[in-house]
Amino acid sequence: MTPSRRDFLKGCGALIVSFSAAPLTQSSANAQGQFATHPGHIDPDKLDSWLAIGSDGTITAYTGKCDFGQGIFTAQTQLIAEELCVPITRVKLIECDTAITPDQGTTSGSQTTPTNFNDENLALAAATAREALMGLAAKQLGEPVERLKLDNGVITSSSGRQVTYADLVGSKHFHLPLNPTAKRRPVAEWTVLGKPVPSLDRVALMTGQFAFLHHLRVPGMLHGRVVRPPEMGATVAHVDEHSVRDVPGLKKVVVRKDFVGVVAETQYQAVLAARQLVVEWNHPGNSGPALPAQNTFFEHLQQQPSHDALSVDSQDLDPQLAAAGSVLRARYTYPYQMHGSVGASCAVADVKPDGATIWSATQSAYPTRSIVAMLLGLPPDSVRVIYTRGSGCYGLNGADAVTFDAALLSQAAGRPVRLQFSRQDEMMWENFGSAMVVEHRAGITGDGRIVAWDRENWVAALGNRPGYDQPGNVISGMLAGYPPEPLEPGQAKPPAGKLRNGSNTVPSYFAGCIAGKCGGGGTIQSERALTHTVCSPFFTGPLRSPLRIQNTFANECFMDELCAHAKADPVAFRMQHLRDSRVIGVLNAAAKAAGWAPRSFPIPAAAQARVATGRGIACVAYEGENGYAALVAEVSVDLESGLVRPVRFVVALDCGPVSNPDGLRNQIEGGLLQGMSRALVEEVTWDDRRITSVDWKTYHSLHLDYEIPAIETVFVTPAGVPATGAGETAITVTPAAIGNAIFDATHVRLRHLPFTPARVKDALVKDARDTAAQLQGAQRSDGLGA
Repeated sequence: MTPSRRDFLKGCGALIVSFSAAPLTQSSANAQGQFATHPGHIDPDKLDSWLAIGSDGTITAYTGKCDFGQGIFTAQTQLIAEELCVPITRVKLIECDTAITPDQGTTSGSQTTPTNFNDENLALAAATAREALMGLAAKQLGEPVERLKLDNGVITSSSGRQVTYADLVGSKHFHLPLNPTAKRRPVAEWTVLGKPVPSLDRVALMTGQFAFLHHLRVPGMLHGRVVRPPEMGATVAHVDEHSVRDVPGLKKVVVRKDFVGVVAETQYQAVLAARQLVVEWNHPGNSGPALPAQNTFFEHLQQQPSHDALSVDSQDLDPQLAAAGSVLRARYTYPYQMHGSVGASCAVADVKPDGATIWSATQSAYPTRSIVAMLLGLPPDSVRVIYTRGSGCYGLNGADAVTFDAALLSQAAGRPVRLQFSRQDEMMWENFGSAMVVEHRAGITGDGRIVAWDRENWVAALGNRPGYDQPGNVISGMLAGYPPEPLEPGQAKPPAGKLRNGSNTVPSYFAGCIAGKCGGGGTIQSERALTHTVCSPFFTGPLRSPLRIQNTFANECFMDELCAHAKADPVAFRMQHLRDSRVIGVLNAAAKAAGWAPRSFPIPAAAQARVATGRGIACVAYEGENGYAALVAEVSVDLESGLVRPVRFVVALDCGPVSNPDGLRNQIEGGLLQGMSRALVEEVTWDDRRITSVDWKTYHSLHLDYEIPAIETVFVTPAGVPATGAGETAITVTPAAIGNAIFDATHVRLRHLPFTPARVKDALVKDARDTAAQLQGAQRSDGLGA
């Protein structure tokens, strides 16, 4: 059985100051927290669920938000140290263990900072604890709280008497609810939070001593391997177990519906068995291609049944467009892309008849517990999921799928099983970032003012995060017999309530008016944003800045097209159509730091020059209000080869109070580099039956020897605003800024990612051919006129 939180803390010698068995309050039992958290055995309304103070004064904190490389372990440790006025070395942080940490759903969507660093959850727990400790000290020292001083966990009275945290509550429960009126320490008084504390795991990572999930070994452990279908939609016809009878060390061939795997004494033996096992498959599309052709995929996407949703609709577009001086149209396409984690996903499962312990790199510890319980037929409370860092990922790589697979193999084998995907298992079957088509049309007046803007997008979707009850949203669950979450075609309903722009479907320049209330960041009130969600032939899910990067690429590049048509400066033109002060703030800051010199139209490339240079800008209010960024990209374009090289990025970012400047800078720079890779080279490929980008030769990302551009970062920190996310903000504007810079350099607008040399070269050749034809036509007209 899974140990209780109390048993766990006793067993590891930790202080038991952390769990109240009181029933959930009615409000917390009915609440759905961040990313649909569920009420559970650890009550998030109780202080003891978040913090414990040991007899030696050590503070143990429990968080449901995990660090998978983004630095949040260090930042959350800083948060606790700051609020309780102790050094970082006095804080021990435990993250995402379903036996002992609160359920905070999924670590995703740049939600850890807004969730835990404002006035709720972990931050509120620390503030509650500090105020409670000061109150206890006031009673013991006989002085009012206002006359006490707190430093390094020691509270001192005006007369010099002292008491420590350990003296007050060491080895005891708090027995307190979170106090919603507890005050955070003012930003101006921060001594730990807001400082550039180096990552607490940096030494272990740099010296090869960090223990990743892949290094984990448990007694009696076997090794597994999965045998995936040869193509999407194939089902098991027959498994010939005799085909592997001579493989040494083989312990079990596991078949459940269409899930097939092997278990052996060593990983090498498991690999041999998986390769040798003969599986007959029923193939889909035997009379023709099983997959739509890649070269016409976006046209195919726009022809499929869809589930439609309106984000905003002013219902006056046609007359406004008809009255405009000119109407511009453009179509943008964005390919499937993958996480491409350098290390293949891994998990370890120890399933027994009465319970299971799972070590997983999932970003969703509690939801994963529920899914594993469902797959194994066990009560959720008997399953323990322990987050252990694995392959780096912002989104949904193979971490959840490999966890479910390992659990199925362990249950069948009756022993602990370690499963590590092959490169092909990972890259063929992960949940890709969605492909998308975006069509724009906008009306602009003779004096350069946008009066109407209509945008429509088509999104390819299949599956998603499994959540608490959808195992079929990833390949493992589907093969085990659970269908993906269904997509129900249907017409859009009129938008209602508050503007929701979580996917950045609505451009920053829309007023975002619904029923007379305007929640957008812009001035354009004749507006429509319509989304068609279409069933994808491949699994899809969150990939860093999911749908936000696709939408922002199309929105910001089309804004640049409107700017060029108006012969306006890109910064001034954006300002003309913005009213959100925080978007304006980052736009101004980036332009100033980049030395942006206003000009009314792109400067022509120098005659006969082989390399053209240009600059572009893009901005976003991420998810509408979860961070703000503007990016100036400077690029060079080789006009003969089509090679695009970013040479300088200047980015301004506003995420409210900064928890760790170095950590934030790391997030920004990493986002820019990943965004650059996705803009220039990354694209999933397939033939008529299967994915063909299955390794580093066939799926391209920027190599380690790539010449990195100079990166300059500006923090914009307005006073009195809440902390927002930052992990996905900078990447969101990167493809658009690069695309706009390419146009500035070449006068050629590229509307399909990635900007590969071949694609850029083809566009340049076509543009030269079209220009020549236009000149020839003009000369003929002049001759006829003469």
